[in-house]
Amino acid sequence: MKKILLIILIAVIVGSLVGCNSLEKSEESSLPKEINFGILRVPNEETIAIAEGLFDKYFTEKGIKCNFIVFDSGVDANKALASGSIDFATMGNTNSIIALSMDLDVEMIYIHEVLGEIEALAVKKNSGINKIKDLSGEIIATPFASTSHYSLLNALKDNGVDGKVELLDMKTPEIVAAWERGDIKAAYTWQPSLGKLLNDGKILISSEDMANNGYVTANVELVRKEFSKKYPELVTDFITCLSEAKDIYIKDQEKAATIVSEELEITKEDALKQMNGSIWCTPEKLISKKYFGTNKKPGDFVTIMKDTSDFLKKQGSIDNSPSKEEFDEYVNPLYIQKSLEKTSNN
Repeated sequence: MKKILLIILIAVIVGSLVGCNSLEKSEESSLPKEINFGILRVPNEETIAIAEGLFDKYFTEKGIKCNFIVFDSGVDANKALASGSIDFATMGNTNSIIALSMDLDVEMIYIHEVLGEIEALAVKKNSGINKIKDLSGEIIATPFASTSHYSLLNALKDNGVDGKVELLDMKTPEIVAAWERGDIKAAYTWQPSLGKLLNDGKILISSEDMANNGYVTANVELVRKEFSKKYPELVTDFITCLSEAKDIYIKDQEKAATIVSEELEITKEDALKQMNGSIWCTPEKLISKKYFGTNKKPGDFVTIMKDTSDFLKKQGSIDNSPSKEEFDEYVNPLYIQKSLEKTSNN
């Protein structure tokens, strides 16, 4: 009798272990084989995370291949999101507004950085342009529907020269080429293209100045809802991955600058200057009232998004401006909160 009970007990234990292994295999097989990340080649924490192999830690070790697709602006990134060819995308908050206005099935889950001197309106040093009012009658290049475009339009409006200049829609490499050829002598763009313009140019006004004037811009992260609903834990892992990379910059700027300089093939001095040209918010700060807030109490950034959206509608950049309620749902702090809970429990 004892022998029979022992056999039964062993069978139960073995069966449980097999069941656990089956569950683990089931969970592993439910993960995607690969994830496509749309990125910007800019000095942010995502660049640090890629260079430091943090994506391997959070994804590759789970058997997930990470593909990084570079986009010069959010316009092309939105097209890729619409087609389902990428799962995540980094872009300026103006293009994220366009994504919502186009009814793309996406949500905003993170702010990479609030833009400051990393983005600015530059003019040729010998152009005779010393203030924004001097731009009347001039040609100014900028990537349309970008944060630069938004800041430029408001700078022109506030100085009474909107409608008195010609605006050219150009991608950042095209801006640099046109500048070097002498085709343009004014452009609103971001680093690293901005740095190339400043070799023989100067800044009239930066996005930091514009933020101080009430026009806040930022680089944000979007995810397709189809992906986030299916793999919420992976979205949380992505936020944790970015937060770990952001910690490197917050704790040791020199180390972060070295990493970025090697990854983007720029000097360490340029990397540090560019990184210091924006505000890097910790996850704790991102869910404060100033930014995302919480699901129950949306933060101030939601209002900024709505105000920006209304401006874009007035300018004709979008056909409709989503409601405040739509933005409340769109700007989702849930994954930042889950990431903080996860890291505090470890």
